[in-house]
Amino acid sequence: MSATSATSCPLPPLLVSEQEEQECSETHMSILWYAGQFAMTYYDTEDCSVYFMPDTPDSEGLELLQKVTREVNPKCVVTSAKQDQNIASFLRNLADSDSDKGKTEIVLFPNTDFGLEVSKQRILSRQFPFIPSHMTATEKILYLSSVIPFESPLMIRALGGLLKYLDRRRVGVELEESSTAVPVLSFRKFALTETVNIDQDTYCVLQIFKSDIHPSVYKLASGLKEGFSIYGILNRCRCKRGEKLLRLWLTQPTRNLTELNKRLDVIHFFLLAQNHETVLTLQKCLRNIKNVPPILKRMTLSHTKVSDWQALYKTVCSALCIRDTCRSLPHSIELFQIISRVFTDDLQYIASLISKVVDFEDSVSQNRFTVRPNVDPTIDEKKRRLMGLSDFLTEVAQKELESLDDRINSCCVIYIPLIGFLLSIPRLPSMVDKNDFEIEGLDFMFLSEDKLHYRSARTKELDGLLGDLHCEIRDQETLIMHQLQTKILEKSEVLNSVTEYTAHLDVLLALAVMARENSYCRPRFTQRHGFYIKDGRHPLMELCAKTFVANPVNSGNATRRIKIITGPNSSGKSVYLKQVGLIIFMALIGSYVPAAEAEIGAVDGIYTRIHTRESVSVGLSTFMIDLNQVAKAVNCATERSLVLIDEFGKGTNTLDGLALLAAVLKYWINQGTRCPQVFVSTNFHSLMQLELLPDTPLLEYLTMETHQDGDELVFFYQIKQGVSTVSHAANIAALAGMPAKIIERGMEVSELIRNGKAIKRIDHPSKGDQMEKCKAVVEKFLSLDLDDPNVNLEEFMHKEVLPSAASIL
Repeated sequence: MSATSATSCPLPPLLVSEQEEQECSETHMSILWYAGQFAMTYYDTEDCSVYFMPDTPDSEGLELLQKVTREVNPKCVVTSAKQDQNIASFLRNLADSDSDKGKTEIVLFPNTDFGLEVSKQRILSRQFPFIPSHMTATEKILYLSSVIPFESPLMIRALGGLLKYLDRRRVGVELEESSTAVPVLSFRKFALTETVNIDQDTYCVLQIFKSDIHPSVYKLASGLKEGFSIYGILNRCRCKRGEKLLRLWLTQPTRNLTELNKRLDVIHFFLLAQNHETVLTLQKCLRNIKNVPPILKRMTLSHTKVSDWQALYKTVCSALCIRDTCRSLPHSIELFQIISRVFTDDLQYIASLISKVVDFEDSVSQNRFTVRPNVDPTIDEKKRRLMGLSDFLTEVAQKELESLDDRINSCCVIYIPLIGFLLSIPRLPSMVDKNDFEIEGLDFMFLSEDKLHYRSARTKELDGLLGDLHCEIRDQETLIMHQLQTKILEKSEVLNSVTEYTAHLDVLLALAVMARENSYCRPRFTQRHGFYIKDGRHPLMELCAKTFVANPVNSGNATRRIKIITGPNSSGKSVYLKQVGLIIFMALIGSYVPAAEAEIGAVDGIYTRIHTRESVSVGLSTFMIDLNQVAKAVNCATERSLVLIDEFGKGTNTLDGLALLAAVLKYWINQGTRCPQVFVSTNFHSLMQLELLPDTPLLEYLTMETHQDGDELVFFYQIKQGVSTVSHAANIAALAGMPAKIIERGMEVSELIRNGKAIKRIDHPSKGDQMEKCKAVVEKFLSLDLDDPNVNLEEFMHKEVLPSAASIL
C-alpha cells in the first residue's frame, strides 16, 4: 500500500515571443474650417496619441486640407453639420473616393458639440494617464496649457468634437466596460509646414514606395510587402518605430535647411571611421527598443501580458544604454544633446521598479504576472504555505488511506484552484455505475481519467484552514500589477520621448549604413535656384546593373534652366530623368545621395510626366491623364520647382503632340528666370529642326551618346551637349526581336515620308499585270458574236467583266 500527494499541475514553460504584434492602425480625424482658417486634430489608434494642427490659413480651394487628408489617410472624418459649401463639396468627394483603407466615413455632429466652452470643459474634465493623479485642478489646467495651444480656438473646438466622437464610438475599447474611457496617452503637434509638394504620380514613377504581393501563403491576408523601392533599400532600421518614421520622412520631404543639415550632421558623425564601435553599440541597443505605445495602451486597459513587461523592461534598459552612450558623444550634435537630456532618471526609476517587482522567470513559466520574493510579505507567506503543501498533503493522504476500504491500496490529496482540496483514489474494477462510486463518509465530486475525486472531512477542514491560496495569491499580485502600471503611466512622458528619439536615431543610423555601403556623398544646400551634381547615379538602377555610367547635372540660376534631352530609345533618357528626381528627393529627406558631389538649390515641389498610371475607374484616356499631369506642372510649378517630362505628346497625333510640347516649353521660356527647372526628354526631332523654340540661354540641348558600328548600335549611356537627329528605330526594333522583313518595310516607308514621296503599296499589282488583265477581258468581249441570239450579255458581264474589273481596280 502506498500513499502519494499531488498539487495542481503547473503550466509548462512558455517561450514568450519577442516579436511585436502587428496592430492595425486607424486614424480618426476632426476638422473645422471657418473664415479662411483651418484646424485639425486626429486620433491614432496605434500609439493612442492625439495629433493637432493649430489654426492655419487655408484658401477656399482647401489645398492645405487636401494635403493633410492625403497624408493622414483617415478612416473617419468628423466635422460640424454647419459648414460652408466648399467643405461640403470636399467631404462629398472624400466620401466617394477610395483610399488604401477603403472609403472614408463622414460623421456630422451638431454645431453645438463643437462649441468653444463645451470643448474646453470636455478637455479639462477628462482623465489622462500621463497627468499625475496628485495634481490639483489648477495644476492640471496649467499642465494641459503647456501641451495644448488653447490660444487656437478653432483647434480646441475640433479637439472637443474629436473627444466626443471617441467617447461615443468607443474606439479601441468597444468590448470593455462602459466606464473604461478611450486611452489618450499623449498630445503631439502635427507639422506640415515647409513640406515639398510631391503628388502620388511622382511617388509611383520614382519608385519611392512599391508594393509587391507577399510570397508567403500565410501573409495572403495582409497581401502586400515592400518591393524594390527607395524605402526598401533605405530601410535598415532596427525597430518598428524607426521604420514608421522613415516612411513618414519619405512622405514629407522638407525645405527646412536647418532640419536637413541636423540630420546630415548625425549621418556624417556615424560615417567617421573612429565612430564605428559607437554605431555598433547603438544598433545593438536599438534592436531591443520595442513599440511602447501599444504597451501603454494595454496598461490603461489592464490587458498587460508577460511579453509586454519583458518588452518594456528591455526597452527601458536599452534606452538607458543609449542615453549613456550619447552623453559620451559630442553635444554639438543636437540629437545627442536631446537624448542625453530627455532620457531622464525616470527611466532608471521604471527599470528599478520592474526589476524589483516582476519575477520574469516565474511569469514566463506560469504565463501570468508574478511578483518577486520580498515584495509583499503576505504573498510570500502564502507562497511558502503553497510550496509546503506537497509534504503536508502526503501526510493527510496517508491518514485518509488508513480509513479507506482495504481494496483501495493508494490515494492522494490534490489542490485544484477555485475548487479546493480533494481526495483522489483510483477507480476499482468493481466500480461500474455511478452508484458504485459512493463511499461512506466521502462526497463524490467527479470522475476524471479513471480517478475518482471526493470531498472528505479532512479536505473540507483544509479548505477552511488554508483557503483558495492560488486565487488569493493571484488577486494580490494583480493588485500589485495595477499599482505598478499606475506608477509607470505617470512616467509615460519619458517613455514617449524614448519612442520618438530612438526612432530618429534608428532612421539616421539606417541612412548612414546605406551611405557607407554605396559611397554616397553629403549634399550641400544653397538658396540659389538650380542644381550641380557630379557623377550622379540612379540609386536603384546601380544595384541592378553590372556597371552603371554616372552622369552629371548642371542646371543654372539664370541659364540652362530648361534641358531638352534627345537620343534613341533605350539610350537612358528616362533613367537620367528619374536619377535627377531621386537625387533631389533623397537630399530633401536629409539623406546622403548617390553622387561624387551634389549642390542642391531651393526646391518647393517635384512634378513629373513620365509614366501614365492608367485605371478604368478614372474614366480618362491615356492622353488625357498625360495632359492632367503636365497641366498640374504648368499651373503649380514655381521657379523653385523641379519638372520632369518624358515623351509628352506621343499619345495623340504627331503634329498635335509636337505643338502641345512646344507650347508648354514656350510658356516656361516666356517666364524668364522665374520658370522652373525643367528636364524634358523627347523624340520629336522636328522641335529642333523646325526651330519651334527661341534661341535663349535658358535652353540647353543634351543627348545620350551612341555609336553606330555597322548594323549594331552601341549605347554609351553618357549624356553630352548636342541634339540627336536620328531615332535609330530600326536598331531598337531589331534588339526587341522584330522580324527583319517588317523592319525593312518600316524603314522604306519612313524614308518615303521623310522625302515627301508617295508610299507604294506592296500588296498592289504592277501596271504590266493590270494591262495584261485588261487585254484578256477585251479579247473575250471581241470574240463574242453579238448576232447570235444565244449569247447572254448580262451573264457575260457578271461572270467575266465585273470580277476582272474588281481585281484590276
